[in-house]
Amino acid sequence: MKLKIYTILWFALTVSAAVRAQIIITTPYEFSAGVSGGTTFSSVTFNPRVEQNTLRGMTFGVTGRMTMGQYVGLQLEINYAQQGWDEFFEITEETEGEAAIPENARTDYKYARRLNYLQMPFYTHVQFGGKNVKGFIHAGPQIGYFLSESTNENLNGDRPAMQHNMPVEKKFEWGISGGAGIELRTGIGYFLLEGRYYYSFGDIYSTKVKDNFSKASIQTITAKASYLIPF
Repeated sequence: MKLKIYTILWFALTVSAAVRAQIIITTPYEFSAGVSGGTTFSSVTFNPRVEQNTLRGMTFGVTGRMTMGQYVGLQLEINYAQQGWDEFFEITEETEGEAAIPENARTDYKYARRLNYLQMPFYTHVQFGGKNVKGFIHAGPQIGYFLSESTNENLNGDRPAMQHNMPVEKKFEWGISGGAGIELRTGIGYFLLEGRYYYSFGDIYSTKVKDNFSKASIQTITAKASYLIPF
């Protein structure tokens, strides 16, 4: 009886291993790699709140993708990206009446901080559609490292705020990213257009109880185009 049980188990395991091996061998894998570039629209969620417009920047990088079968794949990118915030100033009647404010500054206040990052998103890639035109969805974690920053301001010494004199304190960022797009497959490669959203779980400043902000995290919307070559 034990011999029969062992024989049945061995046979079942052998068949299972053979089926799995057959699936792996027959699943069509495809690798593709290329370049991408686009525009970023970002802001920083501060607490206490800082009124902002969206800051426009640029991004570019390299992409590698592996698809397994018709629908699912993995995608890794290394990108340079500009993020940050652009503050919004509302001029009130009381402010306009203050003699200390120069005439040419009353409607021309500006403060924008541009933060430059090296980023690495790692996506699960889901695709669908026909042979030449496909839709796709990306989702996954993203990490980044702060490289440098620059400021564009015209405050003329007025309206000082604590964030204006605070350089980035935390250089490592991490969060989640996702998006969707369309892919056109041609004889010379794959052309992709997509939009994506990134939310950072980290903060650019220290956010302990004693600090100025309890939250200072980046949010970014990206519109980009990519060109991939399959091999």
